[in-house]
Amino acid sequence: SARKERSIGYLDAFVIGIAQAIAVIPGISRSGATISTGMMLGNRKEELARFSFLMVLIPILGANLLELFSVTDKTTVSISPVILIAGSLAAFIAGYAACRWMISIVRKSKMIWFAAYCFLVGLLTIFFL
Repeated sequence: SARKERSIGYLDAFVIGIAQAIAVIPGISRSGATISTGMMLGNRKEELARFSFLMVLIPILGANLLELFSVTDKTTVSISPVILIAGSLAAFIAGYAACRWMISIVRKSKMIWFAAYCFLVGLLTIFFL
């Protein structure tokens, strides 16, 4: 019998957050861990893809702030605010485009293609880095 998909609840969000924390282990895809965990809990793929990419915003912003404070403490060379804004804007646009692309892949296809992508990138990383 087919399992009925449901929206993400508080407990689901907590469990998916634990999956995200486990994904700091090298070789584990963060988005793969969060989306697949949510699917095992019975949530909708599309909603999980969006949720997964929203979940990463806080850690990324926090890491960027820590890095910004670290750079400003250690350097005497001033970085132009215009350059920082331009770099941040370019990173935001590229990240947004990548998120949209991944969400469309999750929406249109089976997760096996995402698993194959992760496997291939993992192999390339092992052999070439």
